[in-house]
Amino acid sequence: MTTIKKAANKFYVGEDVKSPLAEMTYLESSKTMLVIDHTYVSDELRGQGVAGKLLEQVVLYARENKKKIKPLCVFAKKRMEETTQYHDVLAE
Repeated sequence: MTTIKKAANKFYVGEDVKSPLAEMTYLESSKTMLVIDHTYVSDELRGQGVAGKLLEQVVLYARENKKKIKPLCVFAKKRMEETTQYHDVLAE
């Protein structure tokens, strides 16, 4: 099982926050908005649904903190638009 950790402006997988095996980074552009700007998954973890699990954690974080998400990252944008369960936090 993949353990997802939280750091400043990112969720990641791996032992080293500075060089993770996978990560999804975001900016807090205002008190009510997160902007997902980057997703990375190493070859070692690719194809295991890790990016989706990272996005799920960002969505949970946004809900807990009453924020909306503006996904600039292509992966996050596509997944959030396709997943109706995420539309409550998807910024218009």
